[in-house]
Amino acid sequence: MVSVLGVGLALLAAAGLAGQSLSIRLATRRGLANDALLVVILVNVVVLVPLAVVLEPNPTITPRSIVAFAFAGVVGTVIGRAFFYSGIKLVGASRAEPIKASMPLHATVLAVLVLGERVTGPQSLGIVLMVVGIALVSWEGAASDRAAGVEVSWLALSFPLLAAFFFGLEPILANVGFAEGTSVTTGLAIKTIAALTAFLAYLRVRGAVPRVWELPGDALRWSIVAGLANTGFLLAYYAGLEVSRVGVVVPIMQTSPLIVIAVSALFLGRLERVTPRLVAAALVIVAGGVLVTLAG
Repeated sequence: MVSVLGVGLALLAAAGLAGQSLSIRLATRRGLANDALLVVILVNVVVLVPLAVVLEPNPTITPRSIVAFAFAGVVGTVIGRAFFYSGIKLVGASRAEPIKASMPLHATVLAVLVLGERVTGPQSLGIVLMVVGIALVSWEGAASDRAAGVEVSWLALSFPLLAAFFFGLEPILANVGFAEGTSVTTGLAIKTIAALTAFLAYLRVRGAVPRVWELPGDALRWSIVAGLANTGFLLAYYAGLEVSRVGVVVPIMQTSPLIVIAVSALFLGRLERVTPRLVAAALVIVAGGVLVTLAG
């Protein structure tokens, strides 16, 4: 029963990730990536903070866990998402999502460099597959844009790759907080509050704090949908890890790029160019991520 529940939660997490990417693609047609990010973080706070208070009125919190989750919020929720949302706006969800799915590659490299872990043979193969897949997505995206007469920015293609790196840092920091005895809901609440505070401070320094209620209607609507999808992903992902193994949850969650590509091909034909080469490259990245996770 536990494994079935874990699989179900992992599928919900994958759907949440895909829903977030597709919604951000629609939100940034006329809106800015930073505006969408602020709305998504606000939705996280509005949902997760009251949930944490209700589920755990007397939480276990230590200075170490606060610092760990706060840094996780800045690294993953702010910096990682900022690069990811900008990447979606510039190169499309069907390309940004597969590149972002290379997160296990960065997490593995960081574990080797920071924790001194060793890479197994299957993990090495998985890393090679992800690197090849990323190169294929980047090459296919550039070739497709050139064929359409669009100027290609290789810098834009690097945004989701940078996002994957920062997303890879987040679970390492979060694990430090969980080791202190802090619960999932409380940790997520701390993480989102810290992220909102840091992002608002950044926007204020730049003099670019948006009036959310004045955003274009479509941009605001789809940003709220993205926030709900992201919040659902967080809850399903962490709940899945509580009731099942990483080797069950993460590989299933890694299928989100395939959902994004399928929906893009069916419903976003005017915004996204989905080619057979892109599908093949996404499959290579997903296979590499699953292999790295299972062999870890």
